[in-house]
Amino acid sequence: MREALKDKQRIVLKIGSSSIIHEETGGADYRKLETLVRIICDLKNQGKDVILVSSGAIGVGFEMLGLRHKPKTVSLKQACAAIGQGQLMMIYQKLFMEYNHMAAQVLLTFDAITDPERRRNAENTLNELLQQGVIPVVNENDTVATEEIEFGDNDTMSAIVAHLIKADLLILLTDIDGFYTDDPHKNPEAKKLTLVETIDDTMKNMAKDAVTNYGTGGMSTKIAAARIATDSGADMAIMDAENLTQIYDLMEGKSVGTLFLAHENDDFDTVDFIVHKGYQK
Repeated sequence: MREALKDKQRIVLKIGSSSIIHEETGGADYRKLETLVRIICDLKNQGKDVILVSSGAIGVGFEMLGLRHKPKTVSLKQACAAIGQGQLMMIYQKLFMEYNHMAAQVLLTFDAITDPERRRNAENTLNELLQQGVIPVVNENDTVATEEIEFGDNDTMSAIVAHLIKADLLILLTDIDGFYTDDPHKNPEAKKLTLVETIDDTMKNMAKDAVTNYGTGGMSTKIAAARIATDSGADMAIMDAENLTQIYDLMEGKSVGTLFLAHENDDFDTVDFIVHKGYQK
């Protein structure tokens, strides 16, 4: 089943705040960012379409403001996002240009997904950027959104993007190397699942939110992302962001991370799933 990953042509890569921010200082981890960009450019050079969904704007913003702790209030989070988003995008554009590729910023909110006209516009923009050979860098528009900051996450956002552009693979890069039967940080007996064919209630019960210091999502958001992606016809992999070069192993069909197999479901309503907060259930 993993051998088929070699032929994936349209890929969405998501990386979270905890994976590109130094936990001790809140500053950007340039080594990881450079490695990630180099891999994406290499995939582009192989003829694949790639979209990057990146968190980190709030983290970069509060580091630039000299704050010692993650902001708690919505207004301060929005202020940090306003400062950090431009800085983060500047970093990405500079790195992509070093490898002769162009990146474009795309900021989305849930209303851009749930409103038919805005959803169509977002879909057209993303597809046009891909057609022009540009790498879209997608994030939630945290500077104007409130519900997204409180309850949203880029796991769900990346799955929605995969749905919009009809991606055939979604890769979630996170601070754990796959989906476990329990939190491996707390339970040494937890076992990693390497392949998931069906997402059932047992798996959802396993997904307990172990929120990292700088991230906003836990395993439940990744299961929700898997439901959206796989029902939309895309395989999804959860992988360790500490070992970014394993993306090559994944694309070569090797057994890394946890792979959720696609099972396109015409009856699955992604918009209804989002509107009624199915990702929280």
